[in-house]
This record gives sequence, structure tokens and C-alpha cells, in this order.
Amino acid sequence: MNKTESAVKFRVELVWKHDDEKATSSIFLTSDGRVLLQGRTVPREQREALALPVEGDMISVDRDLIQAIKEML
Repeated sequence: MNKTESAVKFRVELVWKHDDEKATSSIFLTSDGRVLLQGRTVPREQREALALPVEGDMISVDRDLIQAIKEML
């Protein structure tokens, strides 16, 4: 008997808010176990100035997002 399995795919978005109700970047938890961070893209000029690799995707994460991650852990 063939059994068709259907995987449920989901994403959980965690949005951190400060005491002043200002929302910061989001943290996404995916059904395959990944944690994805929403941040600001690092432009090519800034990569060159900081001697960062030019290939691959990079984002800049602010202190608010780091604090949110620490609070959630």
C-alpha cells in the first residue's frame, strides 16, 4: 500500500518590541530547524571598507536584535 506523506511547512516569526513599543528586526523559525534573521543588507562599499568577503549574502544585525535573542534564550 502506497502511503503519501505530506510535510507541513511552517514559519514562526518572532517580533521583539522595546518598552517604547518600537518593533525591531524579526527572527524566523522554520519547520526544517533553521533560524533566519531579518537585518539590513551590507552594501558593497561597506564590505570593502571593513575587508569583508564580497561573495555571499550578509546582513547587519543591530544590538536590539542581539538583545532580543539573548532574552529569548
